[in-house]
Amino acid sequence: MNYYILTLFPDMVMEGLNTSIIGRAKEKGLLSIEAVNIRDFTENKHNRVDDYPYGGGAGMVMQAQPVYDAYLHVEEKIGRKPKVIYMTPQGKTFHQSMAEEFAKEEDLVFLCGHYEGIDERVLEEIVTDYVSIGDYVLTGGELPAMVMIDAISRLLKDVLHNDTSAEFESFHDNLLEYPQYSRPKIWKDKRVPEVLLSGHHANIEKWRREQSIMRTVEWRPDLIGKAVLSEKEKVFLEKYLEERKKDLH
Repeated sequence: MNYYILTLFPDMVMEGLNTSIIGRAKEKGLLSIEAVNIRDFTENKHNRVDDYPYGGGAGMVMQAQPVYDAYLHVEEKIGRKPKVIYMTPQGKTFHQSMAEEFAKEEDLVFLCGHYEGIDERVLEEIVTDYVSIGDYVLTGGELPAMVMIDAISRLLKDVLHNDTSAEFESFHDNLLEYPQYSRPKIWKDKRVPEVLLSGHHANIEKWRREQSIMRTVEWRPDLIGKAVLSEKEKVFLEKYLEERKKDLH
């Protein structure tokens, strides 16, 4: 996977993405990350990339020309038109299935806006996907781009030490992850569940799936209707919902 980030703050994204799992994957050549400074492509003698909006209004708007030329630099390097993801609160909300689809790409370009946004004409020209990481406003697209790159990269082959980690963590089958425990067995009078100490893998897996179902009902009820469940798990869910309803009354 090759990531290209069109940004006014290349140091910000590279410092964040050169660490931890993503940084190690980059060092191993499992992925590449290039921050392209939009300011390097301005034709303005004062190195400006923004101007006042037509029609008036507060703030400034990033101009089309430097954004477009920064994009062309990447397109020429790749040799074809790549997916270009514009980070905006107006886009579709990012989720795990979207990460899985993006992980199939060879190249991804992230366009990070600032000020009051980017001239609409260049967005129409180059953007293929409008994506948001949530219903709130940030000062720019760099943090959302970093979030997405982290989520996508975890799905790439050999990026995680444990090949099964990406598959069986939160949102697998539209269920939240089950509770995790480590040593010691007792901490502040709280014991590790006995089933996890049993060594009985089938029972452990059953317990974990049931915990995932219960946690999803409690924390993300909007997901439970989309969960991929076996027939036995559907029965468990039905009983759990009935018991929970009684407890609430």
